[in-house]
Amino acid sequence: MIQPSDLIRLPYTPDLSEAGIAYACRSLAYTYNRMGGSPFDRLRRIAAGVAVELAFRRFLAQQAVPFDVLGATPFTDPDRYDVALGGHRCDLKSYFISRRAQIARLRRAPVAALDAPALVPLDQFLAEGHKPDDIYLFAFLLGLTAASRADLTRAAAAGQPFFLIHPLPKAWARPAVWAPLGALALKSECRDPLTVEIGGQDADRGFVARRFELSPRRRLSVEDIFYSLAYVRAFRQPEARVGLYSPQQGEVYLIQPHEWGNIWVYGMEILLVGWLTHEEFRRRSSVLSAGASTFQYARTQTKNLAVPMRELQPLSTLLEKVKAWEQRGWSGG
Repeated sequence: MIQPSDLIRLPYTPDLSEAGIAYACRSLAYTYNRMGGSPFDRLRRIAAGVAVELAFRRFLAQQAVPFDVLGATPFTDPDRYDVALGGHRCDLKSYFISRRAQIARLRRAPVAALDAPALVPLDQFLAEGHKPDDIYLFAFLLGLTAASRADLTRAAAAGQPFFLIHPLPKAWARPAVWAPLGALALKSECRDPLTVEIGGQDADRGFVARRFELSPRRRLSVEDIFYSLAYVRAFRQPEARVGLYSPQQGEVYLIQPHEWGNIWVYGMEILLVGWLTHEEFRRRSSVLSAGASTFQYARTQTKNLAVPMRELQPLSTLLEKVKAWEQRGWSGG
């Protein structure tokens, strides 16, 4: 059983948001929206999850705990494990807490995290390839969002970072036929110049991002050859339409001013809670139906297996085990 003193609090730095967003943009066409909600919600969740993973790696390095990331998830294969500890595959399940009242409660008394259930989506748990000694780790990220136009305007006025994006539909992001999109063209109807970025893949499915400055109402031709486009990013709030044209798609794709979303995660703190092996989680868990209300979610979107956070193992015991596993490995044991 985990105790309040076993909880580990980690600081949050803006570079974690930057790294999380970079991964989210690259994985946009390959991630499954199991949680529902808008594409911007999904991108923020992905960015938050990657931020927690990177913070956890930093923590391991600071504690001199050996780990590897050879199995870490590539952006085209979103459901593999995050890190390996002592040869054991680890899946870090983090929950992004953005409601102000909950943030205040957890920062004032982190023990409140133990009132939450540790959740694993049932379809993930039942997927092939798991071993009994695989490890689930559970964490919370406390942070705010600036999702509305008003919130974004206030954040920008205060000098806060933001990342304004428009995810493109499947026909652009993951086309049925892998062929060049043709000579792309961009056009802005904004009064002033607008800097944008487009991101997608080349012939070899490598990720490519290119930045352009669009003059008002002037068509700009893109020299790079893209085979897919996942998103368009704007570096300020466009007050008018932005158009994108591809001969392969056949018509102009117009982005209205209200169709952009800020996916920056304004992280405050990360709370590492505890862990269980895959087999222990199976034995202790109960099924939680979709639509249930939990500490993390007003309403779950999918069926989960749930274990009370209080029944997790302290992270300190895992770190000691990892060091022992590594020492036996080095000594040939």
